[in-house]
Amino acid sequence: MRISVIGCGYLGAVHAACMAKLGHSVVGIDVDERKIAELASAKAPFYEPGLEELLKDVQETGSLTFTTDISAAAGSNVHFICVGTPQKKGENAADLTFVDAAVQGLLPYLSSGDVVVGKSTVPVGTASRLAGVIGQSEPEAHLVWNPEFLREGHAVSDTLRPDRLVYGVSDGAEHNPCVEVLDEVYAIPLSTGTPRLVTDLPTAELVKTAANSFLATKISFINAMAELCDAAGADVTRLADAIGLDDRIGRKFLNAGIGFGGGCLPKDIRAFMARAGELGADQALTFLREVDAINMRRRSRVVELTRELCGDGLLGKRITVLGAAFKPESDDVRDSPALSIAAQLQLQGAVVTVTDPKALDNAARRFPELQYVQDVDLALEKADAVLLLTEWTEYKELDPHLLAKSVSAPRILDGRNVLDPAKWRSAGWQYRGLGRP
Repeated sequence: MRISVIGCGYLGAVHAACMAKLGHSVVGIDVDERKIAELASAKAPFYEPGLEELLKDVQETGSLTFTTDISAAAGSNVHFICVGTPQKKGENAADLTFVDAAVQGLLPYLSSGDVVVGKSTVPVGTASRLAGVIGQSEPEAHLVWNPEFLREGHAVSDTLRPDRLVYGVSDGAEHNPCVEVLDEVYAIPLSTGTPRLVTDLPTAELVKTAANSFLATKISFINAMAELCDAAGADVTRLADAIGLDDRIGRKFLNAGIGFGGGCLPKDIRAFMARAGELGADQALTFLREVDAINMRRRSRVVELTRELCGDGLLGKRITVLGAAFKPESDDVRDSPALSIAAQLQLQGAVVTVTDPKALDNAARRFPELQYVQDVDLALEKADAVLLLTEWTEYKELDPHLLAKSVSAPRILDGRNVLDPAKWRSAGWQYRGLGRP
């Protein structure tokens, strides 16, 4: 099929490359000239494992091109809207500026029978409004909503081999003609058994925000348990193991730590609350306020624990932070708890050095006042305390015996509870986890 992808950020660039890999002829369109130039040269403008190799592979076949000219969408059968929906400045609600601009820009190039596919995470009700806009311009074009479920660090495999596909269509009916079109787009993953669910438009819009809200709730729940374990002298990791054996609960997302961040979960749960309020259903989601509050409280808790770990305050203490990205296998520092903690420590007088395998350039643009060192060994030299805040594999595999020789004081705060306390303590380290005795 001929496909256009409007918006070539994290979601759009991955989606465009994967659609080409599935055998379609794809054009990626974005207003950012630098981003388009990089993608056209088979260079990913962000770190995502496997993406650059995929870009090179599909561009060599001629099945994928990139441009800043929206008119390139003309002639495509299917148009994916993959632009961002950031949080509005000073508000919880989602900013739909880019979504509206993408649809408006596409209107002159729509033809009868074209299918516009929304993938951006939007407040419920957006799809119905956009369907009306499209219908006024081209009555024979259609809008469907097909939410994305990508995990950063696994986005390529999640697109090529999704765990489910959701189609939101105007009448919610299986026989809707748009269902057949999307079945052709996703023919390969469907042939391997990927489950498919057809819903109405508002249900499809709610799927992504409901899923993210559930995951955020699960993370904040175990972090609340970590607070209780700290007070009671219990071990939150063993608690999570025990309750995770209940198949109604499961062990995934029950890792206590410094909380969630990134460009999705924090802003999505806030936008979810804001939209519920607009619909007069705000009481249904009041629990998400506490989910958000618990998550933000983890950051200040780590600062307090670092002060305790150092013994005599933070002023002048050399603190090395391992990790800047909000999660491993990513260079995304949006709402990164690790960077937030590093900045708070510096404000309280610590001398903070941050290291990360992939995210230092992005971190430096967001927090230029912090000190960044790429080399881990150099970053750790003469540290008074070490904070592991992003669980990159290379940090989990650090040798505490070797490391003890380069720091000024062998003190470590394991902000992700991924280290073996006994191993580090036997090497002479003062170890502190979160919710662990």
